[in-house]
Amino acid sequence: MRFCSRCGFPMEGAMVLLAHGGTLPHYEPAPGEISPRRRGVKQGALLMLIGAILVPMLGVMASFAPGRLDNVFGFFAALSAIICFVGGPLSMLFAALFEEGARPRGYVTPPTYASPSVPLPIPPARVAALPPQPAKLASLWPARPHTAELAQPPSVTDNTTQLLHKSESESE
Repeated sequence: MRFCSRCGFPMEGAMVLLAHGGTLPHYEPAPGEISPRRRGVKQGALLMLIGAILVPMLGVMASFAPGRLDNVFGFFAALSAIICFVGGPLSMLFAALFEEGARPRGYVTPPTYASPSVPLPIPPARVAALPPQPAKLASLWPARPHTAELAQPPSVTDNTTQLLHKSESESE
């Protein structure tokens, strides 16, 4: 990333605008393609969702099953819990770290700007001088009242000046 040496503004956006004639590039997504990374993350999330439905269902069936079926449903509930709740996140982690991401998208040139078919109105000619000054509009405002609520603070030099007068009279 490049930055302006004076103000620190990131130059990448300005360079893209200059390269494309002042328009932002339009990237076209690839239709219907899902990257292997995204597919792996989706499969892991689906496995966890299936586990959230399957494990409680097998647990309820194990609690109501008589005798020997209790062990079978309990075994399948434990096995599905391990597969879904350990395998799902591991599948998502593997896909996020090691699978290939989406392909870079190609730049699609935007259509060129076509001028409008309706002629634009001609702007008025520029005037070289400023408009005349309005006639004393400031006098229409009411005068600001003088409240004198705040006393003027004494000058910083007053105390020093008084000390100088004292030292002169003592020296005489």
